Amino acid sequence: MANLPILLDYWPSMFGMRARVALREKGVEFEYREEDFSNKSPLLLQSNPIHKKIPVLVHNGKPVCESLNVVQYVDEAWPEKNPFFPSDPYGRAQARFWADFVDKKFTDAQFKVWGKKGEEQEAGKKEFIEAVKILESELGDKPYFGGDSFGYVDISLITFSSWFQAYEKFGNFSIESESPKLIAWAKRCMEKESVSKSLPDSEKIVAYAAEYRKNNL
Repeated sequence: MANLPILLDYWPSMFGMRARVALREKGVEFEYREEDFSNKSPLLLQSNPIHKKIPVLVHNGKPVCESLNVVQYVDEAWPEKNPFFPSDPYGRAQARFWADFVDKKFTDAQFKVWGKKGEEQEAGKKEFIEAVKILESELGDKPYFGGDSFGYVDISLITFSSWFQAYEKFGNFSIESESPKLIAWAKRCMEKESVSKSLPDSEKIVAYAAEYRKNNL
């Protein structure tokens, strides 16, 4: 285990899941280390002194921080198998744009859906549905966001699907009725071993979200 990349992570984090999916999609063995946010490890504090957050990938003794940055690093560090980006510059630019959209529009909205209540939750639900519909439009009839190949945008978004049941339970709505193509895409992605092995059980996520709401709302 000494020479393996080390992934500092936290099991319900959709951002940590991105790193897990990326590494497994490339067939990279890694050492998983679960972080305790109430007692962060010295390695995490040393590796990410600015944000002190997961995920952090430590490869050859050097830390790589921020989930999308980690995914790009994994793609470049292990280029032999399953490239995450299209070969042309425009395609790569488009992939980065949509992954950035997920981080800026989707991430904030989804938290309001399960982690807030009242007017803030309703506003978040509206933002979430709008973002979902935009993403579904971009997906179109393609198997994956990059076309026939599972890639960068798919990795950036699919990890949120483990939370879909929690969004529906606490937001009181159906994602599939709003966006059937996106749900079909998520099921397609879950058929990949790199995804199914990296995403926790949805019921476990629901229990985690319920505990959060109990303690914070």
